[in-house]
Formats: sequence, C-alpha cells, structure tokens
Amino acid sequence: MPGFRPGKIPRKVFEQNYGAETINSQAMEDIVPEAYTRAVREHDIEPVERPHMELLPQEDGKPIRIKATVSVRPAIELKKYKGVVVEADPVTVTDDDIERSLQALARDRATLVPVERAAKVGDYVVVDFEGKIDGVPFEGGTAENQTTELSEERFIPGFATGIAGMNAGETRDVAATFPQDYTKEDLAGKDAVFTVKLHDVKEMELPAIDDEFAKTVSKNETLADLREDVLKRLHAIAENKSRKDVGNKLMDKLLEQHDFPLPEIMVEHELDNMLQDARGFAARMSLSWEDYLKTTNKKEDELRTEFRTDAEKRVKGTLLIEAIAKAENINATPADVQAELSALAEQYGQPIERIKQALGNNLLSLMDGIVRSKTMDWLIEQAETKEATPKK
Repeated sequence: MPGFRPGKIPRKVFEQNYGAETINSQAMEDIVPEAYTRAVREHDIEPVERPHMELLPQEDGKPIRIKATVSVRPAIELKKYKGVVVEADPVTVTDDDIERSLQALARDRATLVPVERAAKVGDYVVVDFEGKIDGVPFEGGTAENQTTELSEERFIPGFATGIAGMNAGETRDVAATFPQDYTKEDLAGKDAVFTVKLHDVKEMELPAIDDEFAKTVSKNETLADLREDVLKRLHAIAENKSRKDVGNKLMDKLLEQHDFPLPEIMVEHELDNMLQDARGFAARMSLSWEDYLKTTNKKEDELRTEFRTDAEKRVKGTLLIEAIAKAENINATPADVQAELSALAEQYGQPIERIKQALGNNLLSLMDGIVRSKTMDWLIEQAETKEATPKK
C-alpha cells in the first residue's frame, strides 16, 4: 500500500481498504488444509471423500472456527476370515473338450468352397435381401452381396431355414418373425417378409487335423504335442474358473457374517460406475443410451434403483477386503506395482512411462487394486476347500 513498507501496514488500515474477509480468505487457503489433516489424525478417522467446509459464526476477539463434515470409513469388527469352508468344483478336462477346441482351430483356418446345389442350413451364402413389415421397408433390413452363414442363431427365426433349399440365381420371399425381446423395440414381435436373391452357395471345408495342421496353428511338430498343449490350456482355464468361483463363494460367506454401515457417498459413486458400464455396453451394441433404456423398458433412475443392491454389495466387499488387508499387513510392494505396470504396458503396447503418465493420480487406485487382489488370493489360500457335489 502506498506510504507503507511491506509487512508494516497496520491491520485496521488494511481492513479499511480491503476488508477483513480478504485476510480471512487468505488465512483459510493457507492454513485450513493443514488444520484439517491434523484434525483427521487427532480424531483417528479415515475419510472416504473430500470434506465439506463450513465457516462458523465469528466471535469478536476469538479465532476463526471451521467445521469440516466428511463421510468416514466405518469401523469393522472382523469375524473369522481364515479357514472358511468353501465348496470347489472339480477341475476336469475331457477328450470331448479337447476335440471341440481342435475343431474351433480348424474352423478358424477353413476355406469356403463354391458348390453346385441347393443351400442348406450350415452353408455360407451370398445374398441380396430387402425386409418389409406390412409392405413397408424398415431400417437395417436391406443388404447387397452379403456373405453370411445360414444359422438360426445368427438371424431372426425363420430367415435361415427360409433360404435353405434355394439355388444360385433364385429369388424368394421369406417370412420371419422378430423375437419379443428384440433389441429394437419398434421391431420386437413383428412379422416381416424378406425378398431374397441368392447369388452363390458355399460350404466350409475344414483342414485335416493332423501333424501338418499342428505345425500350421502352433509351434508343435505333431498333433499329439498340440493335443497336450490344448489340454494344458483348457486345464488352466478350468482351474482359473474354479478359483474364481471359490473366491465368489468365499466373499459371499464373509459378507454374510459381517454387518456394518456403508458410506452413502461410496454407494453413489459405485452406482455412477455401474451406469457408466451400462452406457459402455450400449455403445458396444451400437445403441444410443435412449434406445438402451427403451429396450430395458426402464428410466435411468429406475436402473439406478435396480443396481443399488449390487452396488452396496460391491462397496461392502471392498471395505471388508481392505480391512482384512490392514489386519494382515498386506501391501502393494514396488515389485507388485512394477509388475502391474509392465502387464499394462504389454497389453496396450506402450512404454511403462507412458502408462504412468496416463494413470496420473490414478496410480493410488492401481495400488489399491493390487492390495485387494493380493488379499483375495491370500484368503483363498487360507480357505478350507472341499469338492462340490457334481451337478446333474
């Protein structure tokens, strides 16, 4: 201020020119974060959100007082979590499983061979078609020179079987009915007539499953070695599935025997995440969010209500796992973080430094995820598993 040296301005003169609020505002900005952190430590609480700050009425001659309101992590009294008895499905891989995998590999390398005969279900055909409902074409019901497999699973009922029996060059009207649960509500349950022109009929020719096939699809020299590799892969898949199932059953048992209040803010955040997942699913199905809501016949707030039970279960599971991790001193080591970053770098084909930059502040969330995974693995190892009764 003119006429005063820095730091020598009387307080009342400053307040007359700029107001006491300027001093208070700067003080809050400088001091409150440190005071809040100190208060959290003194009260031994674990906040799960940013605090809501409230300036309390000021009394003359007394310090400014701040009230911080925040949702905190609930106190959890841990019950028995070691040695929980869980049923596990037996890990089995049959010869039929191996044959199905080999057939799938063969189909991936099959060729389509033109044939001079009428089309049948299972063939591949090249067709033009135009669909109409009550004589009026509808969106998505027209195609030209489309190569497709004649399979009832790929089309609405009646379409594939209606084309079966046609010869190249033939045109036919094919009647079909859209399922009641069809994704496009304006077509669901309606009868349609497709005018189909068939250009070509082709059948799938599978390669012989022999030693040469094994060399083509793998690094193995013989079919016997390929079978062994397929067996190992299927066994690993079955083991992972069984382990995941054990983890789910174990988590359900732990949730049943623990009861504690859930911070509403965490449940709301989880609901936001679940709705975001639903939006992503709709986008992958080439549906707008509005069309997705129409197919589910629900409004967004109704979906949110429907998701709440699962959201609460997820939040409760997360809090419980974190409490067990703290009790057992399970942490994310630098080696754990490096391994996770390396896996992400390989998955996305990016350098580790780029992955770190992309994660930014989410690196802490990555570490939390590592701790939860390690804790779940530890709990499964501690569980007492017994073979489940085979299902009929």
